[in-house]
Amino acid sequence: MGKVIAVCISKEKGTQKTPVDSIVLKPDWGIEGDAHAGHWHRQVSLLSYEKVEEFRAKGAEVAEGAFGENILVEGFDLRNIPVGTPIQIGECLLELSQIGKACHSHCAIYKMVGDCIMPREGVFAEVIRGGVVKPGDEVTLLPMAADRPFTAAVITLSDRASSGTYEDKSGPLIREILEANGYVVKESLLLPDGKEKLAAELRRLADQRQINVIFTTGGTGFSERDLTPEATKEVCDREVPGIGEALRAYSLTITKHAILSRQTAGIRKKTLIINLPGSPKACREDLEYLLPALAHGIGILRGTATN
Repeated sequence: MGKVIAVCISKEKGTQKTPVDSIVLKPDWGIEGDAHAGHWHRQVSLLSYEKVEEFRAKGAEVAEGAFGENILVEGFDLRNIPVGTPIQIGECLLELSQIGKACHSHCAIYKMVGDCIMPREGVFAEVIRGGVVKPGDEVTLLPMAADRPFTAAVITLSDRASSGTYEDKSGPLIREILEANGYVVKESLLLPDGKEKLAAELRRLADQRQINVIFTTGGTGFSERDLTPEATKEVCDREVPGIGEALRAYSLTITKHAILSRQTAGIRKKTLIINLPGSPKACREDLEYLLPALAHGIGILRGTATN
């Protein structure tokens, strides 16, 4: 069990937050009056008090809220708590939604104190049940249900669709099929073809959001910019060749062009990444074939199933 040390808010993103006597949490929104509130996954930021104390021990004088945290918590190494963990603070309930964040440029916090530990040590949460939070409130980590839904993300790769000259039909279709099968789709992205942006998003979704399974669509053919398999292999720790082989073999019973597909699959940490074709029809066919066998493997990865 932990304890709230301070609660802080700010009216602008990327700035230090100011300690206040209490904050009001609103479900699926965040903190009333705080810049990060909204219908997204980073509604509330939390930081371990112990990490701030380590920073202060180096000689830096930083106040509560200096690193942009909303809630400073004593008693937990928040970064090592799995995404999806329910966090009860007094009468409120949060759900951990992201570990750390990318820092592409030095924000006002970094320029003021010479470093910012929030990208490395901070976490983010969504508000499930609202109420008032104040310093001294008890913080309890609740167990995650073993039968909780799998989380998913969908990434469409298409130069034409990302430029607005072509409607992305495959991504929304994949999302629809996944949700109909009980998956919770946390993010749907539309990227241009190529490797670098896709590899960066795959790393973020696997490392920071800890998504159970990521489906890509497009970029698996012979065109020069069809580099989805290359990006997938680059970020994965282990390949899962059986998925690509099985999908090609199944698709060959439908069309001889399936022999030209370069789709693959792999594992990064505890996230499974699967390449699907760019055609909506082929995506539907692949998912109808794949999904019945997939749950067991995803369950093993997240630790809720056994071999």
